Formats: sequence, structure tokens, C-alpha cells
Amino acid sequence: MKVMIRRTDAGLSAYVPKKDLEEPIIKLEKEELWGGTVTLRNGWRLLLPDLPRDTRLPITVEARKVSEED
Repeated sequence: MKVMIRRTDAGLSAYVPKKDLEEPIIKLEKEELWGGTVTLRNGWRLLLPDLPRDTRLPITVEARKVSEED
């Protein structure tokens, strides 16, 4: 799914246009953000693509929602 990642005054945020959903990112698997999972405030876990650490925000990426069983 397409997800826009941006930095706000409160921290990182993820916006999913297809669901019209914007949630703060509350947990990062990897400090550099890319190539790991992030957890949104609503409980969704998204696997982000492996991008360079210095990738500029905001950016729209193809992310995969990770199910609770994974």
C-alpha cells in the first residue's frame, strides 16, 4: 500500500491515502527508519522499504502491512 511518511512537530507520521488515515509512528524497529517495521498509534505495523538513511521526508513509499501473526 502507498504510505506517505513525514516529520511533524510531534515526530514521525504515516498517512495512508486509500484509507484516509494519518497516525503518528510510535515505534521504530530500526533507528534509521528504513528497511524495518514501524508501529502506528492505531496498532498497525508497516514494513518499510530499504532506503538510504539520508532519504528526505516527506516521501511516499510502498509499504506492507504486517499481520499480528507475523
